[in-house]
Amino acid sequence: MDRAKTIYKHWRHEQDAQGLVWVTFDRQGESANTFSRDAVRELDAILDEIGIAAPKGLVIRSGKESFIAGADVNEFVNFKSAEEAASFVKLGWDVFQKLRDLPFPTTAMINGFCMGGGLELALACRYRVALDDPKVRFAFPEVMLGIWPVWHGLQWLPKRVGPVAAFDLLLTGKAVDAKRARRMGLVDQAVPLRILENTARMVTLEAPAQRELPLLQKFFLSFRGLFASQARKQVAKKARREHYPAPYAILDAWVKYDGDPLVNPDDPDTSIKALFAHSTTRNLIRIFFLQEKMKGLAKGAGFKAKHVHVVGAGVMGGDIAAICAMRGITVTLQDTAPERIAPAVKRAARLFARRLRDPRRERDAMDRLIPDVSGAGAAKADVIIEAIFENLEAKRALFAKLEAAARPDAVIASNTSSLKLSDIAAGFRNPSRLVGIHFFNPVPQMMLVEVVNAPDSNPDSIKNALAFVRQVDKLPLPVKDSPGFLVNRVLGPYMQNAFRMLDEGTKPETIDAAMEEFGMPMGPIELADTVGLDICLHAGKQLAKKGAGAPGGAAAGQPDVEAPQILLNKVALGQLGRKTGQGVYRWEKDKPVKGQPGAFDQALVSSLIEPYLAEAQAVLAEGIVPDAELIDAGLIFGTGFAPFRGGPLHYLAGRKK
Repeated sequence: MDRAKTIYKHWRHEQDAQGLVWVTFDRQGESANTFSRDAVRELDAILDEIGIAAPKGLVIRSGKESFIAGADVNEFVNFKSAEEAASFVKLGWDVFQKLRDLPFPTTAMINGFCMGGGLELALACRYRVALDDPKVRFAFPEVMLGIWPVWHGLQWLPKRVGPVAAFDLLLTGKAVDAKRARRMGLVDQAVPLRILENTARMVTLEAPAQRELPLLQKFFLSFRGLFASQARKQVAKKARREHYPAPYAILDAWVKYDGDPLVNPDDPDTSIKALFAHSTTRNLIRIFFLQEKMKGLAKGAGFKAKHVHVVGAGVMGGDIAAICAMRGITVTLQDTAPERIAPAVKRAARLFARRLRDPRRERDAMDRLIPDVSGAGAAKADVIIEAIFENLEAKRALFAKLEAAARPDAVIASNTSSLKLSDIAAGFRNPSRLVGIHFFNPVPQMMLVEVVNAPDSNPDSIKNALAFVRQVDKLPLPVKDSPGFLVNRVLGPYMQNAFRMLDEGTKPETIDAAMEEFGMPMGPIELADTVGLDICLHAGKQLAKKGAGAPGGAAAGQPDVEAPQILLNKVALGQLGRKTGQGVYRWEKDKPVKGQPGAFDQALVSSLIEPYLAEAQAVLAEGIVPDAELIDAGLIFGTGFAPFRGGPLHYLAGRKK
């Protein structure tokens, strides 16, 4: 190859002694590789150079710690017109087709996240060799932004892995690790780091025959209309087309045009231009940036926990301990007796098997989760988290022991959901040490964690708490010490209002159906059953004492009132919801048994959601959360507020226009 080649900003390439060209993507000025328009144009020029040189093969790799995170989302928000969006689509489509058409073997060497456009580039290569490591993840998250993979992903993935596996990724945005990708045929090899580069080299030079699809998957490809109709029914159970058009567009584009966005770019059912113009897409892209903003709150602290001590092995404490162990942290889990810790360890084992899917990694995670009846781990921990029952005196007594045992630099935190941090800290010798790290149930699924800042909290402890939340792959939200913080404060009046309607005779199914139509993932009655009616009642009474709303108390700033009667009755009977098999609903196999909802109109929907919206505004006015964007983010990730609406305050602002 001519050594006097063009110098590029984002790419470099060189030929080795065996005649292979190694192309490295290292986007200038960025910590991660994403496809800007400039980066795609440079790749186009490089492929022209390499095509002329006709090497024995080509390997594409990353100059970053990860592979390629997809297209640069900033490109999307900067489009001045639908035509500009369409031109970016065509640019990527043509360049990736050029890569696929090269007449010699091509391999993607994948060392980390391989998402969206990064996965499409990998599919453009003949082979894919991946690092066998938990940090390697494959996904098409476009559907979560309201669009679909338009650089051949929808065209090539079903042919590579079959429609069943392909649409499991395309319609959900979920990620798979290297081992799963290997089993499904997405990657050809998944190997340790020490042989990654050599494996990529040998696969490219040897150019083995490619895997054939199983017969059943070939059948689904041939009868894609039948397959898509069944998939469309499954999508309809979770998302309405008017709220989330992207998954329907994915299926329609595959059936009609084999995933080619250029065949009929103006088809209203599949058009990328139409999707970019849709309010859902704008709001989902907004949420992406809100999520990035929350991640950015943890930057710069330089704190990384090696040992976490959790006190309280109930559902919350046990699951907090489990996710920490799953993330590579040594965890000591304390409770009063071994038999209290054992159920948490069993739940952790099930979680590790479900999430890690590797006996060695499951074993290692279990080894990191250490039962600790004596509480000796507190003296060694970088982070101590209290997760016992909501009783002020009990927490104060516990923290007196923990503060005495803790290292001077350790983060000491409470997972309290309804007590004020300052009330708990009043028993400390040094109240500034206490922060709130408030997880939500179920801990493995819920992304949001409120980091509570009392007036006396040490700023360094807050920074370290934010960093710890990101370390365990959650989204931190800084909140001021106020009854209910953000999530419970806003949910309180909303759920109380729903229970009042229940007392007045409205069917629970009707209440839940109205809120699900609004866009909530579940209605307030099912949510209360899921959380536990006893917890709702207790939290309501605690919050009511401080003037915050909840199912068992009054709205903020209003006098305390009697708890809803149905809530009192159910708790008195021990019918506490999902955990007892009976609450407002009867529960079978962890699902509520519901009757048909009654008819409802927009007036019912409005009356149900208004207390929620009003309380979100009150939180902003009181400065409980730093700004409106973070309130929207917190309520989307903490309560499931309809993502397609962009957050409650954003929704309110649009409604006023």
